[in-house]
Amino acid sequence: MTYDCAIIGGGPAGLNAALVLGRCRRHVVLFDNDDARNHVVRESHGFLTRDGICPSELRRLAHEELAAYPSVELHQDKVTAVKRLTETHYEVTTASALSFRCTKILLATGLKDEQPNVPGIERFYGTSLFSCPYCDGWEVRDKPLAVIADKNVAKLAKEVFTWSRDLIVFTNGEGRLELDERELLESYGIQVVEDIISGLEGRDGQLERVRLEDGTLIDRSFGFVTPLWSHGDHFAESLGCELNEYGGIKTDEYGRTNVWNVYAAGDTANIVPAQLIVAAGSGSAAAIGINGDLTNEFFGKPLPK
Repeated sequence: MTYDCAIIGGGPAGLNAALVLGRCRRHVVLFDNDDARNHVVRESHGFLTRDGICPSELRRLAHEELAAYPSVELHQDKVTAVKRLTETHYEVTTASALSFRCTKILLATGLKDEQPNVPGIERFYGTSLFSCPYCDGWEVRDKPLAVIADKNVAKLAKEVFTWSRDLIVFTNGEGRLELDERELLESYGIQVVEDIISGLEGRDGQLERVRLEDGTLIDRSFGFVTPLWSHGDHFAESLGCELNEYGGIKTDEYGRTNVWNVYAAGDTANIVPAQLIVAAGSGSAAAIGINGDLTNEFFGKPLPK
């Protein structure tokens, strides 16, 4: 069997693309290895009608809805290789040694986060330390907040200031602030600490104090960090996809990459802004692009006898 589209990635972008293509009566196979970027958080926000939902519950509901479309197959498997067979066909291979032939490929694998170099940060990330103030700022409003950043320090600090005036910026001995940026932040009462962080203190995922290298303890309840991100796979590179200025896969408004029959959606393409609802919307747009291209290709060929 040749599928119309193989969707690699079962996050909001891939799931929404599968939904739209299923409703277009397209034969779709979706691969989800259950390794989502937001698996560490307890709640997802900013998604209308689903504000505060647990990410795993959102996925469960999506799988339940997709089950209503018989042309959509879901495989809980990791894709290990994508190979071009012909001008118009690809082969997708999984960790279970299964192979699937398809016409279109949608890359929706998201990104991987690497946390700042702070000992013990993983104990608090997703529960009291977060990466996106638009996703989690409301819940920590007016709390004593930390911004731990070694890049885009001033930008993140100014954004977080929207939710709390009790804010301290930690550059951890690595971040760089221009003098005018530092003076601007301090003029609004934002303290800047450039010392190296030797650890974080708290229990059960709840941050209580930031410990500096000289032993100083600074009380903080929540905070935001700037993780480094990377693509979780090599598919875009191996297929020859161009990248945009942010390092995401370059696409048009319908998810088309520079490689014919290869599309991309979600964080792996958008990079910023990175929100569930944005990713889901880009998955829908890519699905419309895929269906439109399949339709145009069909009508450009003689009708089957």
